This record gives sequence, C-alpha cells and structure tokens, in this order.
Amino acid sequence: MIIMIAAVAENNALGKNNDLVWHLPNDFKRFKSLTTNHHIIMGRKTFESFPKPLPNRTHIVITRQTDYNPEGCIVVDSIEKAIALCPEDEDSYIIGGGEIYNLALPFTDIIEITKVHHTFDADTFFPKISKSEWQLVESEENFKDEKHLFDYTYETYIRK
Repeated sequence: MIIMIAAVAENNALGKNNDLVWHLPNDFKRFKSLTTNHHIIMGRKTFESFPKPLPNRTHIVITRQTDYNPEGCIVVDSIEKAIALCPEDEDSYIIGGGEIYNLALPFTDIIEITKVHHTFDADTFFPKISKSEWQLVESEENFKDEKHLFDYTYETYIRK
C-alpha cells in the first residue's frame, strides 16, 4: 500500500519556509509509530528539513539535482521511480512536501491526515481531498492541552 501521511491545517497549510508552523508532540509519536521500519518517500527539501535521516526507515528522496547523494538515502528523479523501489507487500509512506504530495496522489491508496484545527500563514499546501474519490473511514479527535496548542483530529481516508 502507498500511504500518504501529513499534518494539515484547516486551510490545507503544511508549512512555511520549509518548516512546520505548529508543534504537536503526539502527532510526531504517531508519525514515528506508523513509518518506522517502512520506506518513506519525500522531496529533497523535506529531507533537508531533518537534522539527520530518520532512524529505522528506508529514505527515498526525489530531486531533479543529478549530483545529489546524501548518505543513507536512495535518490531518484520521479515519483514513479520512487514507488517502484517500494516493496509491493509492505506499506510505504509519502511524507512530503507539497509538490510530492501532488505528484503522489494518483498512486496513493490511503491518506493519514492529522487535521490541525486552526488556519496558518503558509507557503506550502496539501492537495484538496475530493470526497468523490476518498472516503473518511476513521476519525479520532484530540484536544489542546499543555503540550498541544491546537485541537487536532487523526483522519484516515481510503480511495473509493
């Protein structure tokens, strides 16, 4: 399965200046739990936003830069090549950024969204999810607290 995973604001914002514009520790834990021991596909800018490769994951980075070769990563120049490297009998995750989400949407089987219940000024956005193509099958509300400044909901969509 190809699974897209993202934290998305009410206005579909993903981030600004190659960084998230919110901090939800429980969402980071969920991301880690879901993606550990799987292939993760991302664009170069998303990869470069990490201090180092994420442990216990196979990193596939998509870039147009022909001389790009970060240690511990597989580098390809298209979403099709990235997906072709993923085991067919395992879950693989598309983790961003905005351009990669748009390119990967036609290949995606499941979307795991953390909907942050706020709007943000952003420069990167998640594609709109068409209700004619996607069905919400699971929803779990979470409320702001001392570690989470915003209410948020985990949502799982499957392709119809």
